[in-house]
Amino acid sequence: MSLDERAIDRIIEMAWEDRTPFEAIEAQFGLPEKEVIKLMRRELKRSSFNRWRKRVNSGVSQKHLKKRNPEIDRFKCSRQRQITGNKISKR
Repeated sequence: MSLDERAIDRIIEMAWEDRTPFEAIEAQFGLPEKEVIKLMRRELKRSSFNRWRKRVNSGVSQKHLKKRNPEIDRFKCSRQRQITGNKISKR
């Protein structure tokens, strides 16, 4: 599967969001968790990748639907700013 730069950027954004489960990324882009991890390893600096993996596995992140509180029914906070190009926009 070939992903353009915009799709890769969006996948990275979704992977960093604590509330966005891997299942949502798979539903939208067809990438299972293992492929998302490979993409993150390839696209991020080593230190950023290590920080992301530590966060995903720490319990802070709710990247798996099975681990989520069933009361959470959205993927991101309603007050969260839009992120473009992996940088917070200055709007």
